[in-house]
Amino acid sequence: MSLDRVETIFSEQLSEKDKLGTAKRHELVITGIKLAADGYGPRYLLAKQGSKGFLRMNSNSYLGLSTDKSVINAEAKAAEIFGTGPGAVRFISGTYQPHKDLECKLAEFHGRESALLFSAAYASMMGVLPQFITRDTLVVSDALNHNCIINAIRLAKPAKKMVYAHLDMTELNQILQTNSGRFKRVCVVTDGVFSMRGDFAALDKIVEICKQYEQGYEQGIITLVDDSHGVGAFGQTGRGTEEVTKTKADVLIATLGKAFGVNGGYVVSSTKVIEYLKETAPLYIYSNPITPAEAAAALITVEIVDSIEGVNKLKRLRELNKQLRSGLIQAGFETLDSEHPIVPVLIRDTAATSALVKHLFENTILATGLNYPVVPKGEEEIRLQVSACHTEKDIDYLLAVLKAF
Repeated sequence: MSLDRVETIFSEQLSEKDKLGTAKRHELVITGIKLAADGYGPRYLLAKQGSKGFLRMNSNSYLGLSTDKSVINAEAKAAEIFGTGPGAVRFISGTYQPHKDLECKLAEFHGRESALLFSAAYASMMGVLPQFITRDTLVVSDALNHNCIINAIRLAKPAKKMVYAHLDMTELNQILQTNSGRFKRVCVVTDGVFSMRGDFAALDKIVEICKQYEQGYEQGIITLVDDSHGVGAFGQTGRGTEEVTKTKADVLIATLGKAFGVNGGYVVSSTKVIEYLKETAPLYIYSNPITPAEAAAALITVEIVDSIEGVNKLKRLRELNKQLRSGLIQAGFETLDSEHPIVPVLIRDTAATSALVKHLFENTILATGLNYPVVPKGEEEIRLQVSACHTEKDIDYLLAVLKAF
């Protein structure tokens, strides 16, 4: 047996990705962190970059909790008690008290009856969504939904999938009205906050439309929301899109690896739904959970967000976000209006986007460029992400470098 022939094919495909500027395998390696000093936030050291410290504007750790001393201490203490790994999947012997404590706290935080941990938010969606889809189910999805939703739908093989234009409630209404009586069940699935743009789903309108047409489907309409970028970073108290829209989904999926600063994913819903998922979701049943130490650390971060300290961090985040957006507009850059810390800089040209990312890197700023075909032609952008551990001086420096481009 030989890999020679298939490796030739792989080489051609890799070269094409390099040519298009969409390759992701050329990863920067972080070797250390310089602590905040002189009015600036932390700086990140990279392999092959010597002692230069980089301002990180492409991190999902929106509240800076991944380096919080109380969180680190909680993880270290739990690792000393329980060890570094769970040692088994949960139904065998991999469930530890920190897992149960965290699930109770997450259910309480979101005002739900129950919660269930997964190894990652991607695994959560892949494990959860297919369990709601049968051969008699219509799935309705936003056009800009995350890759995990797209692949979960493919895995589930519903009777039919329909996609409405991004945030287009008129089209969602038409889909549900037109298909009334044709399917037993409908799953309407959407991101809460959309990762490329920082805009968010009108969950209140979605739920209102679903209620209007629910009687036309024998098993009802179920709303599922992945708010991985929203929870912990959006809303006055960090409850995400549900808080901002004052509406709850039937099933909410989110992550512990972004604003909560640790690792893992989870789902919250009714007790009956969670019990059903424990028996049916393969990515829960047959995959190890996050470590007990990670669960203990995540419990501390959820408690921080659910406190005055968390409210203050979120307020700080909104202030820095406002400073950056205002500065971008004053400098003549195009962005979108939002209180979410994802701040897109719309360049609308692949070559210019790549050139600007290079310019930022040369000036010790880490930022992510999104080019075609990752985004449609004309929608090329640089995605900046604000963190509560940034400072006003960081934002001023970033804006000065952008203006000099």
